[in-house]
Amino acid sequence: MPKDEQTGKSWTRVGFITYSTTVHFYNIKGTLAQPQMLSVGDVGDMFVPLLEGFLEKPEDSGPVLEALLQQIPTMFENNKETETILLPAVQAGLEALKAADTSGQLLVFHTSLPTFNAPGKLINREDRKLLGTDKEKQILAPQTAAYNELGQACAAAGVCVQLFVCNNAYVDAATLGQLPRLTGGQLHKYTYFTADTDGARLAWDVRRAVTRPSAYDAVMRVRTSTGVRATDFLGHFFMSNTTDVELAAIDSDKAVGVEIKHDDKLTGEDGVYVQAALLYTHRSGQRRLRVLNLALALAQQLADVYRSADLDTCVNFLTKQAVWALREAGPRAVREALTARCARSLAAYRRHCASPSSAGQLVLPESMKLLPLYTSCVLRSDAVGGGPDVTCDDRSCAMYRALTADVSLSLAYTYPRLLPLHVLPDEQPQPLRASIDKMSDRGVYLLENGVHMLIWVGSQAPEQFVRDVFGAPSAQHVDARVCELPPLDTRAGAAVRDLLAAARRLRRTAMRLTVMRQHDKLETVLRHFLVEDRGVDGSASYVDYLCHIHKEIRSLL
Repeated sequence: MPKDEQTGKSWTRVGFITYSTTVHFYNIKGTLAQPQMLSVGDVGDMFVPLLEGFLEKPEDSGPVLEALLQQIPTMFENNKETETILLPAVQAGLEALKAADTSGQLLVFHTSLPTFNAPGKLINREDRKLLGTDKEKQILAPQTAAYNELGQACAAAGVCVQLFVCNNAYVDAATLGQLPRLTGGQLHKYTYFTADTDGARLAWDVRRAVTRPSAYDAVMRVRTSTGVRATDFLGHFFMSNTTDVELAAIDSDKAVGVEIKHDDKLTGEDGVYVQAALLYTHRSGQRRLRVLNLALALAQQLADVYRSADLDTCVNFLTKQAVWALREAGPRAVREALTARCARSLAAYRRHCASPSSAGQLVLPESMKLLPLYTSCVLRSDAVGGGPDVTCDDRSCAMYRALTADVSLSLAYTYPRLLPLHVLPDEQPQPLRASIDKMSDRGVYLLENGVHMLIWVGSQAPEQFVRDVFGAPSAQHVDARVCELPPLDTRAGAAVRDLLAAARRLRRTAMRLTVMRQHDKLETVLRHFLVEDRGVDGSASYVDYLCHIHKEIRSLL
């Protein structure tokens, strides 16, 4: 359990609810001989059947808590229910925390579409053919307002929902994800979950959700000096008015995008001032205030604006903005708007800042020379450009992920990291451009983007390296079914495993490992993430897109 950094004590209390078509509460008071279960069958009128003994400190509950954790896996193993609920269970958790007069998190573990005849019942509306068309809003928007309303109620009470979905079929992530979206949480999905392949990842993500630095029951307000104002906010939160960002929780893994517009005359003497104030509850229960102040000088020349631009942050914000725009506009309109914005930015530099040159020459500002590349990658990402080749749930999850990602994670997801593993252990792998042209059939490569971790084994990969890392006599004998590398006592094997562990620490999640051999069917998955090449869905390569941007710039000059 997380501990207070000053006192070293943990103030965290835990409680347990299980559900199928009914909701079960557990009394884990430390003075009991065994945990007690109380059931609520009327899920249409949810209430909390006990107060004392439901929320307890783990150290106080002791053996009773341990007994419950051992009993839960066997308690329902013979349950024949084929339908389930979700919304009433989350409502139960909300009511329990409200009754205890505390904010906190609900860690919700769910497996299937909630089809039982109860509040929050959903129907299967999956239709992948609509993805990428102007009709995709029909399946990417919530199918009922019930989850939005419950999410708003949770936000008002300072209750954050972290949703862990271990599904084998469609669950309507677009609708279920409204709960974490409105409460500062996250939707984690483990399709075709098995303990062997996904257990470590689930445990890592749960541990991270519980222990990372977090603020609860928070309200953020952004103030500015005269001449500029905050006009839009992007992320996972709820706003009941135009100024207060209500965050049931905010943690160190998430970023909120704020658009600040210039709406009045500015003078160089005054500058611009921005203040972000966060009023929140610390995990110790203390109410605290954190204030960040930013003083900005005014640029006298447009060239100075380009010179000081932070491209990584721009990519993060543009991605969030594009995903949010998909609520109202069609995907084609959003993609065209992104391209037009990229072209206008670069055309303005060419017109006002660059030295005269021939019209056929592409002139880019040094700080933003990769803007066309990143724009191209955003356009073909699953969050913005996902079509019928992804599932509806995967598309929704990608959109939610983009809305919460910080700068480093969004950049990795936009442009995956490709590393040559075969140079280990003698050399440190240096990132390669994400193109099949940079890969050799004599090599072994790692591609990771913060969500997926893929190892590609070339057909002519060195046999000694393959033996040291995979325990196979040749590339053709590498087992593509493994989800972790064997713990071989070799320098190369240890170096590769250390690199995978470092990547997971860097991305703050236990990315699932997929091993593939050259020419395997799975190779199409890798090619999907080689973002400089022509996409498997026919999307433009980086070179083709750069030529298109150049044409757009010339038309604007």
